[in-house]
Amino acid sequence: MNLILFDDDARFSLMPLTLSRPVCEVRAGILTLREKWERLSGQRASWLTADYLQDLFPLKTGVDNIIINGSIVPYASLVKQIMSLKPGQSLMAGSTLVAARATAKEVKSLREGKEIAFTETMECAQPVMKIERPWELFLHCGQWLADDFALITKGRKSQPLNKSNTLIGKGNLFIEKGARINGAFINVEGGPVYIGADAEVMEGTMIRGPFALGAGSVLKMGAKIYGPTSIGPHCKIGGEINNSIVFGYSNKAHDGFLGNAVIGEWCNLGADTNNSNLKNNYGEVQIYDYATDAMIDTGLIFCGLVMGDHSKTGINTMLNTSTVVGFSANIFGSGFPEKHVPSFTWGGVGKLVDYKVDKALETATRMMERRGLKADKKVSTLFDAIHKLTRKKRGTKK
Repeated sequence: MNLILFDDDARFSLMPLTLSRPVCEVRAGILTLREKWERLSGQRASWLTADYLQDLFPLKTGVDNIIINGSIVPYASLVKQIMSLKPGQSLMAGSTLVAARATAKEVKSLREGKEIAFTETMECAQPVMKIERPWELFLHCGQWLADDFALITKGRKSQPLNKSNTLIGKGNLFIEKGARINGAFINVEGGPVYIGADAEVMEGTMIRGPFALGAGSVLKMGAKIYGPTSIGPHCKIGGEINNSIVFGYSNKAHDGFLGNAVIGEWCNLGADTNNSNLKNNYGEVQIYDYATDAMIDTGLIFCGLVMGDHSKTGINTMLNTSTVVGFSANIFGSGFPEKHVPSFTWGGVGKLVDYKVDKALETATRMMERRGLKADKKVSTLFDAIHKLTRKKRGTKK
């Protein structure tokens, strides 16, 4: 059976993170949702997402397909129930379609936005978790880190930790091949610590689990990491971080605080960038919601920064509680910018101007080249599509 992960309306409520990726590509713990589904099912998956994303995330349709809601967090028994579906059967969690076994014609109908009438509908045997808001990624990060750690390390042996480091607690530490750790303090009493292949933890770093560092990423000297925190691949991280997720290929290389935050890919936080994660009156936090174009309640006291891909901050940038930054924004200057910084804007307090798409793409191209990657035609097309999609957020017609 051919595995397909599809987007539903969660794609809108998870923006700006999903402006540039299908829902299943968000990082939830050590792994993305797609990586979890693939590991648990033993199969590769393709994507059914917005038209402008399909070139970067292509759909592969077979004669016999298992379609799965990409916003659902998988677990072993759910995967087993899904993989046992018969042709024409669908699996529901209340009113939410979790999965179905579909023909190529039915997949085509789903892509065209049409409803599919399955011959038999069943209810999930156990409750499911559906990710629908950006803050849920850091809110549940601890449990997902523990689950992913167990999944990734089962039956495997960690590389040794050399004697220059101090380990507090027993077990719960896994070091992949090629990783370098020297002169660090690692506390695994509160949760596991996973260090990815070829990652580096420099001297003086302090880590309190649960924590994950992706392949090829670097923790700079003296970094202070409070779990649960997950850093994706090929990042450079310094300063103080608490309960945050960085998707990958992003930098926060210098001092500054990042807390209760979700950062996309190809972002760069300038030296001494700080985000607030708690209001002065300890009140409940509201946040900008892309789906409704309005501020909504989070039910949280702690909520920091949500930043879409390719966005940047200058040195000494201050970001207020629950600031949402769109795709390819560039923030600089003194004071606090607005709590919603639209995509493709440039500037700071009281003055945001359009960030021309060609200039934004030039910056992205340079950053990607530094990591040995190329901003090809597909990336250029993505920038154009998101620029047009978000123009109303900027209050412009172009």
